[in-house]
Amino acid sequence: MIMSYSDAGLAKTKEFEGLRLTAYQDIGGVWTIGYGHTGKVTRGMTITEEEATELLRKDVQWAVDCVNRVTKDVLLNQNQFDALVDFTFNVGCGAFGKSTLVKKLNEGDFPGAAEQFTRWTKVQGREVAGLLRRRKADQELFNTPVKGIEASDAN
Repeated sequence: MIMSYSDAGLAKTKEFEGLRLTAYQDIGGVWTIGYGHTGKVTRGMTITEEEATELLRKDVQWAVDCVNRVTKDVLLNQNQFDALVDFTFNVGCGAFGKSTLVKKLNEGDFPGAAEQFTRWTKVQGREVAGLLRRRKADQELFNTPVKGIEASDAN
């Protein structure tokens, strides 16, 4: 079943990406705007919040496609899917696809998959507080049942 990223999931990604309506150079010197958008951004460029949201919707689509492609024969609820999309958007499709998280998920080990989120909190061997917060939020969302769906129906 092909799933879509929910508005609630997009709001979560917005929260962690942060919003800048005027172009800036990131720590790597790349011109960036909105919620981390880097395509065709120039010095002095400005956008509205609505434009930033549309750019993010387009930017996150590869992660949506990746999660739909990589999760095999697994029935996900919307919260699980949204958590996986946010995670994939942050770490990349290649890393997600090769991860123990997706291996456990595809084996039907949902608790084991959930435990894997917090293993992705380091950059160059150092724990990053912002990544830890994001991974815990992904993990919490992944473990949150969808109202009206029993846990056994979702997993």
